[in-house]
Amino acid sequence: MGALRVRTSVELKNKLSNTLRNWLPILHSSLSDLGDAMSPFVESNPLIDIRSGYEESFDAKIPRKIQYGYVQNSHSEAIEALTIAYRSLYDVLDEQLGAPLFPTPLSQAVARHVIENLDEGGYYEGDSELFCAQQEISYQQFEQVRGRFRHVDPVGIGARDLKESFLFQLDHATISDEAYPLAVEMIEHLEGLNRFHKEFQFAEVMKVIGSFKNPPGIDYMEESAQVIPDLMIYNDRENGIEVTLNERYYPMITIDSTYGVDHAFVRDKIKEAKSLIDALEMRKATLYKVGLMIVEYQYDFFTGGAIKPLTLKTLADEFGHNPSTISRAIANKYIACDRGTLAMKDFFTTAIDEDVSNAAIKEYVGELVKKESHKKPLSDMKLLELIQNKFKITMVRRTIAKYRSQLNIAGSSERKKLYQLGR
Repeated sequence: MGALRVRTSVELKNKLSNTLRNWLPILHSSLSDLGDAMSPFVESNPLIDIRSGYEESFDAKIPRKIQYGYVQNSHSEAIEALTIAYRSLYDVLDEQLGAPLFPTPLSQAVARHVIENLDEGGYYEGDSELFCAQQEISYQQFEQVRGRFRHVDPVGIGARDLKESFLFQLDHATISDEAYPLAVEMIEHLEGLNRFHKEFQFAEVMKVIGSFKNPPGIDYMEESAQVIPDLMIYNDRENGIEVTLNERYYPMITIDSTYGVDHAFVRDKIKEAKSLIDALEMRKATLYKVGLMIVEYQYDFFTGGAIKPLTLKTLADEFGHNPSTISRAIANKYIACDRGTLAMKDFFTTAIDEDVSNAAIKEYVGELVKKESHKKPLSDMKLLELIQNKFKITMVRRTIAKYRSQLNIAGSSERKKLYQLGR
């Protein structure tokens, strides 16, 4: 009996070890790359057959966001409609066609023209003169509005050429006041940067310029940039918030049972196949638990509120893993909900203290700017004062400027000009 017990224990330990070894690469992979992650295990095992859970190309584009309150069919059909979210550059820019950058019909018409006349890389190549004639506006008016694209995300989009794109990006870069003038001059003379190598701030400027995106729309140039969410989280009027796995797009594994030979090789390959299936199930269970925890910690978000502080360490402690493992586990994973399709990492914010998160402060900044006086917009110092009073924390003005940049909100002087233009 003792020998049997030891052998059973060893077999169980080996099975668990094999499953865990397979589980990590499968867990870290995105849903769309899951088949590729499993290929090494499949290629060495003639007993396994994998059928892809989805097609690479889709005939119909499904809207990125659906409000469940207006879906007349069942929740399952609504979830299917959210299965694939196309997050194109046009989608990202379209969401920014409004105040404070483009608050009027005319400014929105100009911005729409710019967006519709971008090349593949994000540079503007439209016929400005023809558009101005059609709209009965001056070229200067057109350029004033197009210039606001320096505040649009991704930064650099809407520029006419590389130099202008880099100047747009420079406005959002972290660079010392001493190095800024040199950066402008170097961008104006990109074809001969070596002539500046003796300048004291040359290394700093080169580091900044080297971080710029060229072309500005490079992140959206991949045609296959399809977002397939691992989880669907939605509000059910009867059952509350529900978490559902997107199992429809998981690969299907089948084991060939036609081998009638009782051989050690066949037995080993069957064990490997089963451990791969176990690993796939562990991936589902892990991400489902992540979804449940996100709902628990971010309940307010799913009922219309803001994202609260939630660190990776909190999640890691719950799972008994280190934060780096959890970080890789949520990388390239998405959640579809009735507020859109979001990356899992978006639910994890850096907490400033126990009760205040970056997301909450950004939301407050947006509210303040939305309600501010058009004659006297709030300066960064005034925003800082209001934030510190409300949240009882200490911050620096540079952080406010950073948050403004991330929210695509111009500085107070620029906002005042925009308000005066009335466009």
